[in-house]
Amino acid sequence: MTRSHPHPHSLPHPSRRALLGGAALTAFAVATGAGAGTANAATGTKTATTIGGGAGGGTWPTEFPLPNGFLPEGIAIGRKPYAYMGSRANGAIYRTDLRTGEGGILFAGGTGLIAVGLKLDHDGLLYVAGNTGVARTHDSRTGEVVATHQLTEPTGHFINDVTLLGDRAWFTDSRAAALYGVPRGRTGTVKTLPLTGDWVQLPDVNNANGIVGTPDGRALIVVKSTPGELYNVNLRTGHATKITLVGAANVVNGDGLYRIGRTLYVVQNRLNLISVFHLDSKATTATLTGTITDPRFDVPTTAARFGNRLYLVNARFTSPQTPETTFTGVAVPI
Repeated sequence: MTRSHPHPHSLPHPSRRALLGGAALTAFAVATGAGAGTANAATGTKTATTIGGGAGGGTWPTEFPLPNGFLPEGIAIGRKPYAYMGSRANGAIYRTDLRTGEGGILFAGGTGLIAVGLKLDHDGLLYVAGNTGVARTHDSRTGEVVATHQLTEPTGHFINDVTLLGDRAWFTDSRAAALYGVPRGRTGTVKTLPLTGDWVQLPDVNNANGIVGTPDGRALIVVKSTPGELYNVNLRTGHATKITLVGAANVVNGDGLYRIGRTLYVVQNRLNLISVFHLDSKATTATLTGTITDPRFDVPTTAARFGNRLYLVNARFTSPQTPETTFTGVAVPI
């Protein structure tokens, strides 16, 4: 793994699963910090040589397999060392024990289902963006579908990513200028929040993608994959203010977002890159402080954190998307 700083500051691959074939629209929660390694004074990059001890450290695997043909995109991790990953092929959910790298299918999925962005709540409910106008809630222990929300019409929309803020799970729609707030828990009314202000919806491309709350918890940050912009969205009105980028022209191919304090991490999928930004107090300016790359990145889409590691799934959008295609999750130190 390499980091650049433009500013100071034994489980074998599971057997093939024919039922996991197919494909869907592609799109879509990334952290970093100082890690052990050797610095190159000439280039200003840092190459990690090990992942240290502690939770998610030393003896835990840094790479693990997913089922062939799984077509992963989203990943979620809670307080326990388990990663949940969703399938674009059929909406299946795969759970991996981060301590061993071993995993298995938690939810088998089904025809017409898709799972992209995921977030795990403290009560064990797993919120899943389902692409075709759908958001689902699963029990993370059993995989059971607790609730299904039809947020929009099935066509012309792409429910892509999700974050938890306040009393709602907020979902993005890459093909429409709106966010959708699903009540956290098992019941409640969905809220539609149209995007206004600086937001201009572009036709025939993925717009809103990754989403996180602001540091003060009063607004949402949304990445617009095309042309590569960040927005601060008012939770009450939907007014979107374009965030000023300092040190970076854009965040093109921006996918999953992850935030720790005022540090924002933007996964730029096809660039095999994570850009790291420092937010100002109002989250209206983002200053680039570094980037993270790794030779194992193969179009990473989203990320989640456990202990001193960041875990990402490789969607491999530039490779054949077949039932035989292999997929992995990887860990980098933070």
